[in-house]
Formats: sequence, C-alpha cells, structure tokens
Amino acid sequence: MSLARSALLRASRSKWLAEQMARRAFARRAVRKFMPGEKSEDALAACAALSGEKIGAILTQLGENLTRLDEADAVREHYLGVLDTIKARNLPAEVSVKPTQLGLDLSAEACFASLDALAARANQIGTTLWIDMEDSSYVDRTLDLYRRLKAKHQKVGVAIQAYLRRTPADVAALLPLEPTIRLVKGAYAEPPAIAFPVKADVDAAYYRLGCEVLAACARGNAVLILGTHDIPLLGRLTTKAAELGVKDGRYEIHMLYGIRSGDQRTLAGDGRRVRCLISYGSAWFAWYMRRLAERPANVWFVVKSLLPS
Repeated sequence: MSLARSALLRASRSKWLAEQMARRAFARRAVRKFMPGEKSEDALAACAALSGEKIGAILTQLGENLTRLDEADAVREHYLGVLDTIKARNLPAEVSVKPTQLGLDLSAEACFASLDALAARANQIGTTLWIDMEDSSYVDRTLDLYRRLKAKHQKVGVAIQAYLRRTPADVAALLPLEPTIRLVKGAYAEPPAIAFPVKADVDAAYYRLGCEVLAACARGNAVLILGTHDIPLLGRLTTKAAELGVKDGRYEIHMLYGIRSGDQRTLAGDGRRVRCLISYGSAWFAWYMRRLAERPANVWFVVKSLLPS
C-alpha cells in the first residue's frame, strides 16, 4: 500500500479531522466534486438529470457505526421515504445501505428487521435493495444478513470486495443462492494478512472473480455489477461477458458520482447498463477520505479545482 493511500485511510478514522473539515468552506467545495449536496433532494435531482442520459442511480445516505437504535430507526424511516419518492417520481434509482447505519453494532436482529422492511418496500416498487460492505470485521455478519434477506426477497444485492483474501471462498458460497453481487476493489485500511496490499494483485483478483461470476451469469444463476472506474479492467470483463454470451441485464456497470462522468455517458451511449452511485448527507468525511485513497492522484485534482482559474 502506498504511503499516500495509507495516510488518507488513517485520516479517515480521525474524529478530530472530521470535525475540523466539516467547519471549512473549502472542504465542502472539494466534496462537491463527488456528491451533489448533503440533502436527499440534491441526490434525487441529480438522479433525475442522469436519467436523461440513460444512466440510472443508486442513492446512499452517508453515515455508519451509529450508537443508538433510535438513530437507526430514523435511518430506516428516511430510506423508506426515499423509496416512496423514487416510486412517485418514476426515477430509475435504487438504494444502498450500510448495516451499521441500521444498528448492526447494537443488535443484529434489529438491523435485520430494518433491512427486511426496506427490501420489502424496494421489491414492492420494483427496485433492488443494496447492502454495502464495510471493513473486514463485518463481512461474516453482513453476508449472514444477505442470506436471510435473499431467502425472503428476490431483488436484494450485496457488495463484495476483491482485495480481501477470503473473497473467492465467499463468492463460491454465495453462488448457489443465485446472488446479485456488486464487485468492488475495496476501500478500507486492512492488514496484508487480510487484504492484498499491492494494486496489481487486487486487479488480478477482481478479474478472476469477475470471470467466475460472469460464468454464473451466463447460466442465468447470478447478476454481476462491475463496480469500478478501471476502464481497461472493465474492457476485459465486458469482452469476457460477450465471449460467455451473458444476456443483457445480467450485468451492469456502477461508478461513483463525479468520477469518469464522460466514460459513464459513453458506456451508456454504447448500450451498456450504467448506474451512478450518488452519496449525500453531512457525515461525508470518512467516505471522502476513502474516495481519495482509492486514487491518491485525486488529491492534486481537488487542490487544482479549488485554485482560482
């Protein structure tokens, strides 16, 4: 892991830095590169704009590791309202939630009950509920939640991180469930014993896992989401999908708001199914640091964007 990436990931865990940055106008301007605003209405407006370019959306309110169940209940009610708005406005959008946002640290059963309610509402309006993956200490509990939800609801997906050494075994265990998997590289600070520290190894793991799930997609037994901004890697995997005869709708491409926007439009224009992950909320600091850590060169891009033109 590079020194820059390591430093950014360490910074993401600092409560002091988070408090300081939240007060700084320049920080809020920088964050606007990656999110349209802090309110759900900002995200919904961005979703509507993207739909005109044939790009769908996934909406997620930032925040994790809540410390009170009443806070988690409020998050559930917020997302139920967002789903109702998606339906009312006929937006091509889905919702993605973090289990610790719904109280996983406090009560696994309360977290499941909230996820169950959200999955039921999402399926009722014809969309998928996404369960995001957090650091490696949550993988087993998150996958258990996913298995329980998948037994009750058809349209539910889970994020899987390619940089974790355990992931091939996790994918193999999920495939009999005919899962919907969003494959990402991974953005948390993990020790080398748990996650590949070298980018080339992560890329190789991502390709192998992508090919494995695409083979299941070709059999009609899975749906794969390629959650990456790595255009060469996407090219290799979309070529593999064509070779395997994966049918339309069995895989999609997901990217983050504000990153490779031109490529998102190009892919959508070429007939690919593309969705843009739109984040919002005031708890943006840790998320923002992890976004920068994914590609530390983005730090200079942000600095340049803040300088007078």
